[in-house]
Order: sequence, then C-alpha cells, then structure tokens
Amino acid sequence: MDKEEVRRIAEDFNKSIRQRIDELLEADSNMYTNLGSDSTKSEIEDVKKKSRVIYRAIKDLDAFVGSQLLYYQDKDYKGA
Repeated sequence: MDKEEVRRIAEDFNKSIRQRIDELLEADSNMYTNLGSDSTKSEIEDVKKKSRVIYRAIKDLDAFVGSQLLYYQDKDYKGA
C-alpha cells in the first residue's frame, strides 16, 4: 500500500470516518499478515514505514486513535 492509496482511502468522503479507519486498519493488518518467517529485515522495515503512513492518516481522522497507534508502534519499535 503506497501513500497515494492511503490518501485515497482517508479522503473517501462517501464513507464514514469509522469505515475509513477500518479500511486503513484492514490494509495494515494485511501487510503484517503477508510477512513470513522468511521475510527479510528490509521487508519488515518497509511494512513498518508503510504502517506509520497509515497511522498518520488515521490520526488525521481520529486524533486519539491515531496517536495511540503511533505511540505503541514507537514503544514496540524501541523495545525490540
């Protein structure tokens, strides 16, 4: 999922904020699901970067939820 696709979903005003957030979280979940035990460190880092873009878009839609997602991603990243 690239930045343009994230923006397209986040700005789809035909859907509710909840629906847009759900769609973004589903895309995020799919990216992590597609990682496997054979994934390279580069592939894992790429998914984390894309995930951060998604979380920032969510923060624009719902500041509290987006902030929490970013906080826990940072906490997990630093703790790993």
